[in-house]
Amino acid sequence: MTHMTTQPTTDDDVVLLTVPADGGYLSVLRTATAGLAARLHFALDEIEDLRIAVDEACAMLLAVAGRDAELRCRFAVTENALTVEVTVPTKRGATLPPESSFAWKVLTALTTSARATTTGEAATIALLTRRAAGR
Repeated sequence: MTHMTTQPTTDDDVVLLTVPADGGYLSVLRTATAGLAARLHFALDEIEDLRIAVDEACAMLLAVAGRDAELRCRFAVTENALTVEVTVPTKRGATLPPESSFAWKVLTALTTSARATTTGEAATIALLTRRAAGR
């Protein structure tokens, strides 16, 4: 089941989207990413870079997802930036690729910043993309 809610705050708009941790649902997250980036007037190449980064982050998370898990995606929209945080409950002992891996090189090349946090029960990848100056 897919859930989407919006929680406005004083500083930004927050959109929460939950989908099954299955590759077939990644298009929903890519589409939401593109729509929100377009709302911020990102350039087409910036939107495509962010879509690719979200797809790569989700692929990394799907590899460590527990059985019947859900991907929880939090989009924070500010005046000139979009932050995408994707979280998934993890299998016992699962770890994300090291920051020296190709997947991380892709994430850091396509976004302003990328970081991961893990607990014994879940992993989160956060991507921040700022709109190019002059827009």
